[in-house]
Amino acid sequence: MRKLCSLLPWLMAALLWGQDQTPGQGTAAAAKTPSSQAQPGSQSANRTIDTAKTHKPKPTNSSGNNRLFYTLPNFLTVEDAANAPPLTVGEKFKLTSRDAFDPVQFAWYGMQAAIAQAENDEPGYGQGAKGYAERYAERFADGTIENFMTHPIFGSILHQDPRYFQLGQGGFWHRAVYAFSRVLITRSDSGTTQFNASEVFGAAVGAGISTYTYHPRNDRKISDAVDVWGTQVGYDALSNIAKEFWPDIQRKIHAWRTGNAGKAQ
Repeated sequence: MRKLCSLLPWLMAALLWGQDQTPGQGTAAAAKTPSSQAQPGSQSANRTIDTAKTHKPKPTNSSGNNRLFYTLPNFLTVEDAANAPPLTVGEKFKLTSRDAFDPVQFAWYGMQAAIAQAENDEPGYGQGAKGYAERYAERFADGTIENFMTHPIFGSILHQDPRYFQLGQGGFWHRAVYAFSRVLITRSDSGTTQFNASEVFGAAVGAGISTYTYHPRNDRKISDAVDVWGTQVGYDALSNIAKEFWPDIQRKIHAWRTGNAGKAQ
C-alpha cells in the first residue's frame, strides 16, 4: 500500500488533543444549556420553543467548523446528527465539489506529490519537474475521482448520506473506533444504519478508473489498483479521526487563548 506518511500529523494531533477531553464535554454540555437557562412559562422558554419549531437545520455543519486545523476543507461533516435533514442529489454534488476544488486542496496534493517524488513512488514517472507534475496530476485526479465516486455518485445511486456524523461524546477509544468504522458503516438518506457500500465500492471503481487510464503502464495491475483503493480508504479513515476530534481540539485552542488573555490582563 502506498505510504500514508503525509497523513500521520492529522492522526497524531487528534490523539494528543483528544486524549484529555472529558467524555461528553462540549456537545453534551451545550445541549443542556438552553433548558437550564430558560424557566418553564417564561418568555425566554417560549422564544426557545418557537425557534425550535420554525428553525430548519442546515444540511451541513451548523457549527461553522468547516476547516480542519483551520485549513483543510471539511464541508461534509455534521456535529448535530439528530437534526440533520437528508441531502438532495444536487446538494451531494455541490458539497463534494466545494470540498474537492477548495484552494487548499491544490496545496495538499502538492505536498503529497513532493513526498512521492522524494520516495520515488511509481518510478515510471521519473524525476525532475516532469516527474513531479505527473505525480501531482495523479494525486489530484485520484483524490477527486474517489471523492465523486464515493459521495455524490454512489451516494445518490444507493441513497446513502456521504457526510461524516460526529459522535461527540464517550471515551477516546470509543470515539476513535467509531470514526474508523465509518468507512464500513454509514447512514442512509432515510436515517437508518447501513453497510457503507458507497465508500467501499465507490473507492474501488475510482481506483480501477485511475489505475487503468493514466497511471504508468508498468503500474497498471490489479495489485496497483488495490494499492490505490487501500490508500484512498485509509485516507478517509484517518480523516474521520480528525473530523471526530477537531471540535475538541478547537475548544482547547480557544480555552488556551482565553486563559492566556486573562493572565495577560
